Amino acid sequence: MKIQGKMFIWLSFFLLAMAVLYGLWSKEPVGTTALFMAFGLAIMVGYYLAFTARRVDAMAQDDKEADVADEAGELGFFSPHSWQPLSLALGGAFAFLAVAFDWWLMFFSLPIILIGLWGWVFEYYRGENQNQ
Repeated sequence: MKIQGKMFIWLSFFLLAMAVLYGLWSKEPVGTTALFMAFGLAIMVGYYLAFTARRVDAMAQDDKEADVADEAGELGFFSPHSWQPLSLALGGAFAFLAVAFDWWLMFFSLPIILIGLWGWVFEYYRGENQNQ
């Protein structure tokens, strides 16, 4: 985690320099504000990673002599199949269409989104996949 913290802190210094240079050169407020906000986000992430790296054990990525296999292991459980993202995508598409066309379409999209979200959260609490 130490290397990621350093990378984000260096990125934040670069973004700060570019924000100042861009602001002085272009006199355009929107891009300058966006660059300053990107600086703020990068410094927050970099500080968090550097702060956390002091409190956790050293990982393989912090060791210059480490191999790729040193961090190998189980990454977690990933669902082999699920229809719930399809319903969420369909509901999200209707929601964006509601913004484009008219807000009455949101009444059809919100139930689809809620059903898809409910199904995705409780997918492994019922049915044939209950004990996985």
